[in-house]
Amino acid sequence: MRTTKLVDGFRQSAPYVNAHSGKTFVIMLGGEAISQPTFYKDIINDIALLNCIGIKIVLVFGARPQFNEALIESGIVSEYHKRIRVTDDETFSRIKQVAGALQLDITARLSMSLSNTPMQGAEINVVSGNFVIAQPLGVVDGVDYCHSGRVRRIDVDGINRQLENNSIVLLGPIAASVTGESFNLTAEEVATQVAIKLGAEKMIGFSEVNGILDENADTIAELTPSAAKLKVNELVKQKSTHSSTIAFLNAAIAACKSGVPRCHLVGYELNGAMLQELFSRDGIGTQICAEASEKLRAAQISDIGGILDLIRPLEEKGLLVRRSREQLEMEIDHFVLIERDGLVIGCAALYPFAEDNVGEFSCLAVHHEYRDADRGALLLDAVVKEAKKQKYDKIFALTTQSIHWFLEQGFQLANVEDLPQQKQQLYNYQRRSKVLELVI
Repeated sequence: MRTTKLVDGFRQSAPYVNAHSGKTFVIMLGGEAISQPTFYKDIINDIALLNCIGIKIVLVFGARPQFNEALIESGIVSEYHKRIRVTDDETFSRIKQVAGALQLDITARLSMSLSNTPMQGAEINVVSGNFVIAQPLGVVDGVDYCHSGRVRRIDVDGINRQLENNSIVLLGPIAASVTGESFNLTAEEVATQVAIKLGAEKMIGFSEVNGILDENADTIAELTPSAAKLKVNELVKQKSTHSSTIAFLNAAIAACKSGVPRCHLVGYELNGAMLQELFSRDGIGTQICAEASEKLRAAQISDIGGILDLIRPLEEKGLLVRRSREQLEMEIDHFVLIERDGLVIGCAALYPFAEDNVGEFSCLAVHHEYRDADRGALLLDAVVKEAKKQKYDKIFALTTQSIHWFLEQGFQLANVEDLPQQKQQLYNYQRRSKVLELVI
């Protein structure tokens, strides 16, 4: 007697149930997915099923199309700079209304317990809160982004406590700051940062089509971050309208490069696509898998080209003082770097002021695609260890735009007069860099 499709499917999925149970998944729901008529019926039910089998879920929702629609209805025209929305007071007031309403709607649907649905008897606890701390984007090229911000810190312990209680943690695109303000973030950044900081097993996203398609319109089962980057470039070059696909791919690339093993992209129009991707042998969407690991080491003369490629863009933006190749060759012994697959993706230097028993933490640079795994802190740790080895009392740093980062690493604001005499004579009063110091 032949088994039924139900039995075959159940048996095939059992190994994946065992493998996924107890793991942390970050699910990113873009506004495009939420706007689908079947969202609250299909995707929400599937999320409930994942929770019921012991998967720890952080649900991050976005609302870009909903924001745009609400602003148009209110007669508000959004301004953009470098493809980022400038969130002024009027815009932010409307955005907060939309985000708040969506959060309540999603919470209500996850609280549903109707008979003859996967939600029957589920009794899911949905928890939202100030798990994400934001900071302002500030002023760039003379443009004030107002209430547009970025992630500053994730309350990892707080989220994990809720996940251990089998609650679903629901996070939106609005987050508070340490100053009591709120800022408009992107769901992609929130999901990526949360996945990285929690050490999530997977990050899952939804797009209009089911995964990434090849030239024959067939779904590509697997991509490395480098291959995914090529796909992003193709979509941008083609002026693709699949903005949710581009957004997720960029997030997945960053997440995988920062330690998240797998990211999955499935279609929001296909009923049960997420379940088929996670619990079948061949899957149904596209997964982006992490590449080889990286290493921290002392810099060598042969690394000069890689370091120059890394710091030139920052020098052109005025974030770093320009260094010539000849200068770098003379100072290469001061540098440490992070190398990944032969590419220099991060560097920093410790310049000695032995007569004052201090050192300068300088030339910190991390490749823009690898800035989501505290590599700056890793480089700082290496410099501090070297400074302790040299028996320095403290290290200092000069910065124009990274003050918050240095403060979070334990630095304290100082004055130009606190610098070594030799450094005071070289201080550029036109740049007006902030002086910070760290006692070690």
